[in-house]
Amino acid sequence: MNRLPQSRLILSLFSLAIASCATQEPDNAFVSDADSVPMASNADTSTLIPIIDYKERFLPVIARNGMVVGPEQLAAEVGAQILRQGGNAIDAAVATGFALAVTYPRAGNLAGGGFMLIHLADDDRETLIDYRETAPAAASRDMFLDNEGNLDKQREYFSLQSAGVPGTVAGMLYALEKYGTLTREQALAPAIALARDGIPVSYSLFFEISASAQNLRKNPAAKRQFFQPDGSAYAVGDIWRQADLAWTLSEISEEGINGFYGGEVAQLITTEMESGGGLITAQDLADYRVVERQPVRGTYKDFEIVSTPPPSSGGVHIVQMLNILEGYDLQAMGHNSAAYVHHLTESMKLAYADRSLYLADPDFVDVPVTQLVDKAYAEQQRQRIDSNVATPSVDIAPGQLLGNESTETTHYSVADRFGNVVSNTYTLNFSFGSNIVVPGTGMLLNNEMADFASSPGSANAFGLVQGEANKIEPGKRPLSSMSPTIVFRAGEPWLATGSPGGSVIISTVLQTTLNAMVFDMNIATAAAEPRMHHQWMPDVLKMEEGFSLDTVRLLQAMGQNVDMASRTTGRTNSIMLDEGWLYGSSDTRRPGGWVAGY
Repeated sequence: MNRLPQSRLILSLFSLAIASCATQEPDNAFVSDADSVPMASNADTSTLIPIIDYKERFLPVIARNGMVVGPEQLAAEVGAQILRQGGNAIDAAVATGFALAVTYPRAGNLAGGGFMLIHLADDDRETLIDYRETAPAAASRDMFLDNEGNLDKQREYFSLQSAGVPGTVAGMLYALEKYGTLTREQALAPAIALARDGIPVSYSLFFEISASAQNLRKNPAAKRQFFQPDGSAYAVGDIWRQADLAWTLSEISEEGINGFYGGEVAQLITTEMESGGGLITAQDLADYRVVERQPVRGTYKDFEIVSTPPPSSGGVHIVQMLNILEGYDLQAMGHNSAAYVHHLTESMKLAYADRSLYLADPDFVDVPVTQLVDKAYAEQQRQRIDSNVATPSVDIAPGQLLGNESTETTHYSVADRFGNVVSNTYTLNFSFGSNIVVPGTGMLLNNEMADFASSPGSANAFGLVQGEANKIEPGKRPLSSMSPTIVFRAGEPWLATGSPGGSVIISTVLQTTLNAMVFDMNIATAAAEPRMHHQWMPDVLKMEEGFSLDTVRLLQAMGQNVDMASRTTGRTNSIMLDEGWLYGSSDTRRPGGWVAGY
């Protein structure tokens, strides 16, 4: 593979700051007061292409050559700088992922896992890199149950036993080596510089650390990592340096896979596990493998949807719900009308009920993906929907009241000038994972073991009914809702999107794509419109603020159990590709998101 000179890719905070100043208004776009259209600098008026008009309340950021949309500014700028200097979308995605471990510690990570969906322009194909965490060899089905059979939540959430074998480093390096053009040293140099030289504490970072301060202070290494030597919090504007994390990133840069899954880093992980009753061993780390899978595919009218296969349930159920909804005239119902929301709700109940029965790691369980995404199955399921009356969840499948699933995943999307597109979602599970830092490494451990069915047949710890298929087994990957997705129109990538949010990821991606496909919304509007969510159990329709009171009353009259949600639903980071232009939007439901394009 061709490699770029390393010197061109080592970024300083100063260069990132300069780059960010020009990011939100691309220098090759022109918007006319009269016509509201962009124009390439070397084009005449005959080449004007309409992009936006002043009727829109929400406007995307526009670029021509490359774009990264993510949850944090510095990391998005790292990816955009890689694109500017000739790297491809995979290079930028990997560099962004490592940088987020430094700048967005609540969900960016080295010791977590996730899924990277890639469209490869030269090959005209898509592939899915599964770097989800795995259960250690010593894990067992009932490991989080006490002697009375009750779930020990403290052990499941905030202990060393809650950590699965990390996949992020292996996944990023696999993607870079197979589909990128950079060396490891080039891809990791920006993240190392950010950790070593320090980053200014933004309001978002200050808020995120403050919200988890109580738990972070319980772990001595986390306390040293996230707070000043006297234990006080860093203030907004302070420079926060992470020397231990810079060292860990340097080990990965120099040694590759062995720099994390072997050597000194692995020794520090296993020493911490041995000292605190954790399960991950040196052999578990050495045995971890990335799996490259075929994405899930489906169609909705003239669009093709490509998304994440098991062990994520996201792609299967997005396609499944779109198949059901394809039988209705959604546009005629009107966006976010009572009829529209009712039909979305009923399709969600059916899909999430199936999730509890069929979905799990396909390397351990025979998951009937083909049947679930079949149009004939959707027709059968559609017959179960009454267009005027809500079907109680208990009449769809047995269930029980559930809690709330963790929402602290993160997603970013990347597009390059070569036509490649990446949609990547990864996580530590909870905000800051288990809130445990491995001493000497500067990295947080995940608590992904909680995504297994700790008590099969009932709810898992995070709000979804879990069946026997998702029980804990050594080497198994826990079921996920992560749903990085790419939508194609006329055979070309048209929309890359995804979201954090645990169980609401699936419904968030569904509504974002429907807003764009059915209602012809630009991506900023598609992301901003109010959303709803139903996950079968509990039988509650959660609705964000922004729906009309009349709509809510009509839904209640249909029998929907409406709950006006106390918090927002999901947070998409999306790119729409159209006529050679890139339109980016970072959902404003959470602070700190950024669109970096050129």
